[in-house]
Amino acid sequence: MGMTYFKRFHMEINVSRLSHDAPLLSPAYRMLPWSYDLLDDHAEAKYRSFVGEIDASVFPCLGELDGCTRLMRDIVSRDGFLPRTTWLMCHAVRGASQPCGTVQGMRTGPGEGSIQNLGVVPEHRGAGVGTSLLLQALDGFL
Repeated sequence: MGMTYFKRFHMEINVSRLSHDAPLLSPAYRMLPWSYDLLDDHAEAKYRSFVGEIDASVFPCLGELDGCTRLMRDIVSRDGFLPRTTWLMCHAVRGASQPCGTVQGMRTGPGEGSIQNLGVVPEHRGAGVGTSLLLQALDGFL
């Protein structure tokens, strides 16, 4: 039986030295801070971001809505969960708002943290959504 290996990269940044300008997003986008009431919306954004992608092959829970809901519950129940690093991006069209991006962060040690997942729904990629979510999450580590 063959084994498939997916190379994952570890990136580091000193957030105290980070200077950034968030991209200008369309006024139809709205970023929401963490609230437990938004857990299902985070799970939906995560699912729509990763279903059919290689990440869902490596982590099958990302390819199922129920799996993404369980993952979100697991993340927010951990001791190191940092609500101020966890954001949801929504996009409004004709009065309806739909989740289109999500990011979560965790404290992993003294002065250290990690981004757990950053996902952007395919039809919103390239609009600055991922960059905006990442920069907002990194600010939460300060």
